[in-house]
Amino acid sequence: MSVMGRLTQEQIVFALAVLLCAVFALALPGFLSADNLLNLVRSVSILGMLGVAMGLVVIGRGIDLSLVALMAVSVAWALQLAATGMDFVQAAAIGLGFSLIGGMITGVLIAFVEIPAIFATLAMGTLIYGFGRYFLFDLDVVYLPDEARYLVWLGQGSLAGVPVPIFLFAAVCLVGYLFLRYTRTGRYLRAVGDNLAAARIAGVPARPTIVLQYMLSASIGYVAGIVTAASVASMNTRVANSTYVYDVILVVVLGGIGLSGGRGGIRNVVVGTLLIGILLNGMTIMNIQYTVQNVIKGMILLSAIVIDTFLNPRDEQTAQQGDI
Repeated sequence: MSVMGRLTQEQIVFALAVLLCAVFALALPGFLSADNLLNLVRSVSILGMLGVAMGLVVIGRGIDLSLVALMAVSVAWALQLAATGMDFVQAAAIGLGFSLIGGMITGVLIAFVEIPAIFATLAMGTLIYGFGRYFLFDLDVVYLPDEARYLVWLGQGSLAGVPVPIFLFAAVCLVGYLFLRYTRTGRYLRAVGDNLAAARIAGVPARPTIVLQYMLSASIGYVAGIVTAASVASMNTRVANSTYVYDVILVVVLGGIGLSGGRGGIRNVVVGTLLIGILLNGMTIMNIQYTVQNVIKGMILLSAIVIDTFLNPRDEQTAQQGDI
């Protein structure tokens, strides 16, 4: 067997990240400086957290297009409640509860009503954003109230010279890894993603596991939203209508988590985040237009999906579900 045949997608992507880093280091002065590298990782730490959330869902043979909308609306509502005089801790708890309920409803629609995940989450994302804008807050941008200014440290502070968001990204990765590796529910999630019918025969509570994976995605997304709000002292809910969710999917698929389910882990998310971080940082330094960056990311996403199709082909069960 050739060397290329023995390489996994994760190893190939990591090698590409190293190669891209070397090219940028030679072409762009200051790229390998400590400040730029820390800024690089910090800039994609929130994307990486959302990648962990999406990765758990994809491992369970799903997709969550409502992730960014739910994150934006739940955090914006928490900030709005705090701005009206509510204690921020209480407001944050209510926002988390809203996020978990949204994730639970999505999971129920997929697990019990058996709506394909791509359609259920697309509809839920639109519904959640519209509900939030009409009933929960009046403005697209909700600012962090003065009473909660201490939260800014989560997004802008540093420990031992390392930005706090990097530590938070590492913590989310660690929790996700421990969940998949050492908990029974994590093994259930992987079994459901690998083969739903076989998991049911083996006694795995498949429907509750599917609901749980979307609630986990919602909770991690909420944490990422809090860090986002802390970084810029506000939450811009228009991000729900942006292409940000596709960047999250790009990180997951590019890292090597198979869309057919049951394959991959948190390390794949880290590798995918690393490559995208290097790419985005290099394109920003080269002053490449945002629209051109989207074209490049779209081409990479399409290529990653094609590669995933060959490495992890859809089976008959996936095709019958009509799911990704």
